Amino acid sequence: MAFQDFDQISNRRQQERQQKIKRRITIAVASSTAVLLLIAAAIGAVTYKNNHHDQPQNTSQSPPKEVNVAEKAVTSVCATTDYKQTCEDSLLKAVKTNPSTQPKDLLRISFVVVSESIDKVIKQASGLKFDSPQKKAAFDDCLVLLNDAKEELNNSVSSVQDLGRLSTRTPDVNNWLSAVLSYQQTCIDGFPDGEEKSKLEKLLKNGKELGSNALAIVSEVSSVLSKVHGGEIKRSLLASDEYPRWMDGEHRRMLKADVSEYTPNVTVAKDGSGNFTTVSEALNAMPEKYTGRYVIYVKEGVYEENVIVTKKKVNVTMYGDGSQKSVITGSKNYVDGVPTFQTATFAALGEGFMAQSIGFRNTAGPEKHQAVALRVQADRSIFLNCRMEGYQDTLYAQTHRQFYRSCYITGTVDFIFGDAAAVFQNCMIYVRKPMDNQQNIVTAQGRLDKRQTTGIVIQNCRILPNEDLEPEKARFKSYLGRPWKEYSRTIVMESKIDDFIQPEGWLEWNGDFALKTLYYAEFNNEGAGSNTSGRVKWPGYRVINKEEALKFSIGPFLQGESWLKNPDVPVRFGMYT
Repeated sequence: MAFQDFDQISNRRQQERQQKIKRRITIAVASSTAVLLLIAAAIGAVTYKNNHHDQPQNTSQSPPKEVNVAEKAVTSVCATTDYKQTCEDSLLKAVKTNPSTQPKDLLRISFVVVSESIDKVIKQASGLKFDSPQKKAAFDDCLVLLNDAKEELNNSVSSVQDLGRLSTRTPDVNNWLSAVLSYQQTCIDGFPDGEEKSKLEKLLKNGKELGSNALAIVSEVSSVLSKVHGGEIKRSLLASDEYPRWMDGEHRRMLKADVSEYTPNVTVAKDGSGNFTTVSEALNAMPEKYTGRYVIYVKEGVYEENVIVTKKKVNVTMYGDGSQKSVITGSKNYVDGVPTFQTATFAALGEGFMAQSIGFRNTAGPEKHQAVALRVQADRSIFLNCRMEGYQDTLYAQTHRQFYRSCYITGTVDFIFGDAAAVFQNCMIYVRKPMDNQQNIVTAQGRLDKRQTTGIVIQNCRILPNEDLEPEKARFKSYLGRPWKEYSRTIVMESKIDDFIQPEGWLEWNGDFALKTLYYAEFNNEGAGSNTSGRVKWPGYRVINKEEALKFSIGPFLQGESWLKNPDVPVRFGMYT
């Protein structure tokens, strides 16, 4: 499939637009800072007036203490958060430590205190003792995740050195902060129930609350900025007539090229006809700090290996001869003592990863329970015409923004799960036959906080029974999803749902957990399993209209216009109906 370029605009128009944006940013910075100052000053003035009301004048008294504007700004900023006391305690400490702190610095400080909290957890957790290799492996994963969280907090801090930059970076900051929360929870989830898990949960409680508060503060400050400049900057960010800042010319050419037009840097071939015989060798050969797209061609063959595209390996494109011809396969699983996080046959971490016409498979089987075929942490990742095969936990859409087009995904229990912002378009989702004591659940989305910008969106897909389930579909109950975490969010729209899905559509996780706080929605689906008259009556479930559904289309939900091109086939912006 080919991608097409956007229409080019002249240098003069670009310069005019940039100058206009800069003027509005300057106004926004001044106005939003002034708003914080005025709020804080007003609070201080009222407090002072109340404390001195009707008191006799005494000129011999020393003048009243000067109101600390930054401290009052802390109170006003923290009023928007869910964990107000945690917010005030952390920010007031920073303000008192540095008396020159300005209200406009509070946003940056709200990120810094999360990072400091994570540092403390890493230091405290280093003293924990583990009585099994599985727990030690979970702890090693935990350290990796917490360091990933710190790195993305640093990205957030550098993006808001001034408030004006937040106008254009809010989607990125929300994306990073959403991942920070997910990393901390994933650290906890890696441990089996017991003393170690309880200790880590307690240690990370403060960090998770601070992360939630940071998301709330970003939302409040960006709302102020939006009102000031009327949304003009946001529209510019999503404009479809120019390329995003991070995309170079070679990257643009790659996105509009058909697989047959790719020029690989290296070729992987099992028969020795390429540069390497394994995918991992090809990745290891990628030069450090490589600029542009690094293209790996994987020739037809079944490659038995566990592959990791590390965070340092950005903008990697990997393509094969077909999703059933070029296949990467493994069999790591939870029952054999491997933490779910490490069971992935293929893990994509480096930003801007793109895969086309490749298969990812975990052959552990249903009796081995959690066994991931593909884990995706990479921001702005793209999967075209790929195949993900497994049973329980097939596709771990872990964090960040992800796009899947014309993919084949199959499994049994929670086989599309995670806390990414992931959109699936034109995909074939096949439900396999589970074990006799199991039931099928397509999705298990893990949104932890109501302000996280994450969720699973299934658009114009087909949800069908696999050939092994078809003759026995009456024996096994199958559902669209269940809430893995409290604010789980999944939207199924414009898709065909076959008759094997239960009339109630969705399944509880544990009693009434999350039923009031989740967001499960359906819009304009078809097929015998799409009738919503018998659906669950949970407070969080709804049948939505087109206006609401549009919020979960590629542009608004993934900021897709800034990193997915305007193609004739591969990406659909907006709705199909």
